[in-house]
Amino acid sequence: MQEEKIHIHNGSLVIEGLFSKISKERGVVICHPHSLMGGSMHNNVVAAIQEAFAAENISTLRFNFRGVGGSTGSYDEGKGEQEDILAVSEYLKQLGLKKIFFAGYSFGAWVGSKILPQIANPFFCSICVSPPVDYFEFEWNKLKSKIDLIVCGDVDEFCTLDGLMSETEKINLPVEIIKGADHFFWGKEKELEHILRRFIVKKHN
Repeated sequence: MQEEKIHIHNGSLVIEGLFSKISKERGVVICHPHSLMGGSMHNNVVAAIQEAFAAENISTLRFNFRGVGGSTGSYDEGKGEQEDILAVSEYLKQLGLKKIFFAGYSFGAWVGSKILPQIANPFFCSICVSPPVDYFEFEWNKLKSKIDLIVCGDVDEFCTLDGLMSETEKINLPVEIIKGADHFFWGKEKELEHILRRFIVKKHN
């Protein structure tokens, strides 16, 4: 189903997004990589995540963090970006969607990881793709039972497997590894989609 461009108010800011209303019950908020490194909702991995969820009949909402594309404001080192995620998830809740997934890639995964341990966490299920553990500090002790799936490549420059596995194994977080994939997943998008679709189906059976 085709995505439509939407604008969501977040206080004094306006967040630009692409929304595909497929399900009245289930939706996903998709978060892009680093705003200052060319990240946007048009990223190839973000698009692959969107296609995976849409193929499993889940409404999708990918958006630009503040200061990116048509979203107003400016980069806020992950603090204001948390507010952007919450505003976007609230938009889906106002539409009546009751089960909302979180799917964050790279910087988007890190920002989302700050929300997941909170009492007000709006997500019933969360996926982190290539969390940049070598670039940002993750508070793993707070993330036990808060992340349902992590996906990364075995040659990821910002998410080295040794560093990731040493932390995730301590708190029993499930990790799927794509052989030959680096942080940018060029040429591996379909493999990522397959893993995500398999997970979504399993989550709802």
